[in-house]
Amino acid sequence: MSVNPPVTAIPSDTIDQAVLAKVQDAIAEALGLDEDEVELDGRLIDDLGAESLDFLDIVFRLERAFDIKIPRGGVESQARDGLDDGVVYETDGVLTEAGLKKLAEAMPEVDPADIKPGLKAAEIPTLFRVATFYRIVVGLLAEKG
Repeated sequence: MSVNPPVTAIPSDTIDQAVLAKVQDAIAEALGLDEDEVELDGRLIDDLGAESLDFLDIVFRLERAFDIKIPRGGVESQARDGLDDGVVYETDGVLTEAGLKKLAEAMPEVDPADIKPGLKAAEIPTLFRVATFYRIVVGLLAEKG
């Protein structure tokens, strides 16, 4: 596992440790890891060895653990939906400058240096951190009330 400098945009004093533990547990179970290997800044694909099908398993486990519904493609949809009419998100599968900016806003837990020109839409899953799923879960729990 590679070591990443912490880039989480989530202040440590605001983290709900009970929610984080459940997120870590769901990811660990889906990937066959020990919970202590699943750190908040861990990249799902590069650090934890997740594959595309593992994302479905993680989402299923989180939905069950928290009684929530995680929208498929939610992060990318959030970035696309935030664009003004007529502004292009991607061209030939590569994110535009506007698309990169909106993706960075949709994924504040990702190091901005990782959201760089030339990024392909198909590469967005490589950006996902444990913190991404934590943020999604916390947001959905807040909406749920």
